[in-house]
Amino acid sequence: AVITVPAYFDDAQRQATKDAAQLAGLDVLRLINEPTAAAIAYGLDQGVEGLYAVYDLGGGTFDISLLRLARGVFEVVATGGDSALGGDDYDQRLASALLQRAGLPALESLTPRERRRVQTAARHAKEALSGVDEVSVSFEVDGVVHDLDVDRTEFDVATSELTATTVRLLKRVLRDAKVSAEEVEGVVMVGGSTRMPAVRQAIATLFGKPPLVNLNPDEVVALGAAIQANALAGNATSGDLLLLDVTPLSLGLETMGGLVERVIERNSTIPTAKAQDFTTFKDGQTALAVHVVQGERELVSECRSLARFELRGIPPMVAGAARIRVTFQVGADGLLSVSAKETGSGVEASIVVKPSYGLTDDQVAGMLRDGFATAESDMVARSLREAQVDAERMILATVSALAADGDLLSSEERAEVDALVARVRATARDAGEPRPIEAAVEALAEGTEGFAAARMNRGIRDALAGRNVNEL
Repeated sequence: AVITVPAYFDDAQRQATKDAAQLAGLDVLRLINEPTAAAIAYGLDQGVEGLYAVYDLGGGTFDISLLRLARGVFEVVATGGDSALGGDDYDQRLASALLQRAGLPALESLTPRERRRVQTAARHAKEALSGVDEVSVSFEVDGVVHDLDVDRTEFDVATSELTATTVRLLKRVLRDAKVSAEEVEGVVMVGGSTRMPAVRQAIATLFGKPPLVNLNPDEVVALGAAIQANALAGNATSGDLLLLDVTPLSLGLETMGGLVERVIERNSTIPTAKAQDFTTFKDGQTALAVHVVQGERELVSECRSLARFELRGIPPMVAGAARIRVTFQVGADGLLSVSAKETGSGVEASIVVKPSYGLTDDQVAGMLRDGFATAESDMVARSLREAQVDAERMILATVSALAADGDLLSSEERAEVDALVARVRATARDAGEPRPIEAAVEALAEGTEGFAAARMNRGIRDALAGRNVNEL
């Protein structure tokens, strides 16, 4: 089976979907995003190529994907949307407008039964207005039946803010991909709510061309999944269909100071594998804790923790000498595996990210919104943390050097270095911005230049002791 999932599903939600399918006895060939499945249906049926947007407005969610179609290759360039926006919101806006016109209390003030009656009448009106200009509605509130006529203009006015929101989110996806509306060849419409004329007109206005509505918007995702399953089962006549999806959120590691080092950026094409080298922070460090996180923020505390594991058996070395290569691999189904290997000794550890519970759609969309909204303040916080980490590293190196070769300093020189170390420690603890910390670290570096030179001379003398010229 090929199973479609919302574009914003994260690794945990995809794994949970796959597990549920396997428990039901299904052989899962692949998980694919719903907008991507729609593109498969249009790509094969219509034989189109180029840059396409998939506008998916369902009953409760809105997803937008930008895809590049070329010679049988489907590459998702960028994704976005709102997991709390859909056709139900249009029903509610029209229901509120009807109640206001009838001089009745707001929707929230009605009993649950009355609320359902009004919303059902609004939904039927919405669906009818996709094909006619005017419709009659009837609903009962407080024992009184109200009959009203609703035209398409009234509906469009009541719901214009919702349609404008989808257009704004669509423009954001275009900005993410650095693509103009003129470069998009067409827009595939998915979901029953895309039958609304105002929605289709808004898309036509943005892109300067009518959207693609050749296929049934309620069935296009299922059709694409069926075509993909047929290809993966080896029954496709073309035999060369290739699907490239993207990661919905960035994936990375925690580094010193609680900072996030992104390894795979959001909207990276999958399947993919990326490696990055890290090192130890302290002398003699023989283990490294690997904390895998997901999100768009600069601080680990603001991102989602995916998994933790530990690499043990690192040979003792001075800080910064060990080289640990961490590799992230994301499969075609969106699942993540992480491995860490110390390149000198070959010791290795790995983990497959398979959390028991995933995020809700609202949380995933919220993580993206927070990332955009707090980008500037996050970078300020990151700069401060980085300065604090550099300060801690300088303190550790200096204290280690004093323990090994402190006898090279006079009592006065030692007191000066100790004072500089204390100043760096206090500034890193109390300063609210990086500049004072950087200045204190620089002062410590300058104040220990003579000590560093003396240590180097001692090291050279010790290395040459007892050796003659012919041995050098």
